[in-house]
Amino acid sequence: MKPQGREAWIKEAMTKGMTRQEADETMAAMVANRKRNYAEAAKQRKVAKPAIETSSVAKSVTLVPSKSTVTESLIRQLPLWHDAQRGAPNEILRSALFNARNTKTARVMLKDEVIASIGEGVISYRGEELRQTDQAVWLQLIHLAQNRPVEEMIEFTPYAFCKAINWSVNGQAYDRLRECIARMQATGLRVYSKRLGKGVSLSMIPLFEYEDPSSKQKLARWRVRLPIELIELFGGECYTRLEWAQRLSLPNGLGSWLHSYLATHRTPHPILLETIKSGAGLTCQNRELRRLVEGALNDLKKCGFLKEYSIEDQTVKFVRAKL
Repeated sequence: MKPQGREAWIKEAMTKGMTRQEADETMAAMVANRKRNYAEAAKQRKVAKPAIETSSVAKSVTLVPSKSTVTESLIRQLPLWHDAQRGAPNEILRSALFNARNTKTARVMLKDEVIASIGEGVISYRGEELRQTDQAVWLQLIHLAQNRPVEEMIEFTPYAFCKAINWSVNGQAYDRLRECIARMQATGLRVYSKRLGKGVSLSMIPLFEYEDPSSKQKLARWRVRLPIELIELFGGECYTRLEWAQRLSLPNGLGSWLHSYLATHRTPHPILLETIKSGAGLTCQNRELRRLVEGALNDLKKCGFLKEYSIEDQTVKFVRAKL
């Protein structure tokens, strides 16, 4: 990226909430990573001898990766954001994929069912129902994968991971973390939206290793691989950077779901209570809905995300705090 292009990116990042220092640090990481990728691509462009040489003509042939192969090696990385943020595709944050139901409600198994969403996207899902606790784990996994090609394995200790998502650090929490990751491993997700122009199908976590297969001993460092198709969902700047401290301060439920959904809009538009109910995957009675929404919005004010809100008849209006 040329110097003028870097400065333009930094200015754009600052309009989205980064400080100058944060934007400079993120750009430096992007430049360093791009140099590393170019170095890897350069290795691919070296002349490769054929495995079998059967003639003088064969000896003169050199195998050079195509332009598309080299380009692909340079774009297999997720966007970058500051360490105080977490990123996720808008289609996911505007849907009930990670629903806000009461944690005491039993989870159900879904078989290629269409998930409620707000907007033009269509999402179908196969697997055990996901909740906001699963979303917190998923967001952290994506964060750990952002500085490398997305198909590379990421490694972490359960202790450090639980600390990062503000969970307790004990055996029970580690079991809970393992269950969350395993739940997302046994999934099939299909996302279609107008901006993609097609459907993208993926397993949310293609690979998860937490114990030695022969000894059955727990590994000190767990290993996870995310799907390369995830890059497509982050394309075109159609993703949102969530303020992580705010997200962690909220109870996993409607408050955290609204935080994710509203963050996808710089200026959130008014929305019906019934739309919130559907988008968050709630199953409560309508008479309970207003109380739940008011409680969640008050939590969003306390954490500094919302400046104010109002509920008139069945319509909710929001004013975000200064970005």
